[in-house]
Amino acid sequence: MKILRLGVCVFSVASMVLGANAVFGADYPTKSIRMLCSGRGGGMDFTARLIAQALSGNLNQRVYVDNRPSGVIPGQVTSQAKPDGYTVLIAGSALWLLPLMRDNVPYDPMKDFSPITVAVTSTNILAVHPSLPVKSVKELIALAKARPGDLNFGTAGSGSASHLAGELFKALAGVNIVWVNYKAPGPAIMDLIAGRMQVTFGSARSTKAHVDAGKLKALAVTSPQRSPLYPDLPTIASALPGYELVAAFAMFAPAKTPAPIIARLNKEFAAVLKGEDLKKRLAKGGLVTVGSSPEQLTAMMKSDIARIGKVIKDVGIKG
Repeated sequence: MKILRLGVCVFSVASMVLGANAVFGADYPTKSIRMLCSGRGGGMDFTARLIAQALSGNLNQRVYVDNRPSGVIPGQVTSQAKPDGYTVLIAGSALWLLPLMRDNVPYDPMKDFSPITVAVTSTNILAVHPSLPVKSVKELIALAKARPGDLNFGTAGSGSASHLAGELFKALAGVNIVWVNYKAPGPAIMDLIAGRMQVTFGSARSTKAHVDAGKLKALAVTSPQRSPLYPDLPTIASALPGYELVAAFAMFAPAKTPAPIIARLNKEFAAVLKGEDLKKRLAKGGLVTVGSSPEQLTAMMKSDIARIGKVIKDVGIKG
């Protein structure tokens, strides 16, 4: 009887393993995959649709973008979804930084998601009004120290990448540049061009055109290395060691999604991100394709939470 029972147990375990492999292995995916995305019509939506289209072809299954209102909703929906590989999320750094700026965010960014990959990154550009008598980051820091409180920079909303980039610069440089909160990006850039504001840490996509037109003067990029899209611009870090701010769009699945599915998704995302056509189309939006490992994405999140989280706490930034 003991031998019979042992045989039944072995058979049952083997069946479970084989069943798991059938579900989570080569047969995945067998139906459409939903990609949750914040907002509609912006850079993230643009990126999501290009990736979803390419991924659909590689997987032979429809990958569709499910747009939800900005804020916490896409993350909340993803965190509560079934961890079966058929719901993924594309999100920016707000996913892991917003809980530091807002109470009662309905998810834990480090516990409620399975990281897949950093899909793309973009740098911000430190630029000034042409009338400002500076030609480098060092000269801007010297001017700001000589004129504390006289210079200002503006962003549309608290806690945006541009806002955090400026506050990080102020903290590391030890300067007092006044932040002005605008309701929308348009008035902020118009005031900058008109000379009513002197400094911006704007997105490359919104800043580069004005630099090319001679309406703004670019000094540096916020990324730790020079951007391949703007190779002539130095990094802020070359003059201000330790400075780093990179906007990233990353891919996640709900927590407890099986490891074989995460590995498959990581492989497929990496494959589409290597495509030259996709690279060129994303580059037009100021985006650089990456395709990292899940571990690299986790490390980036932890670094942001430690470095930028300190600034958020010290300044009292609310998102």
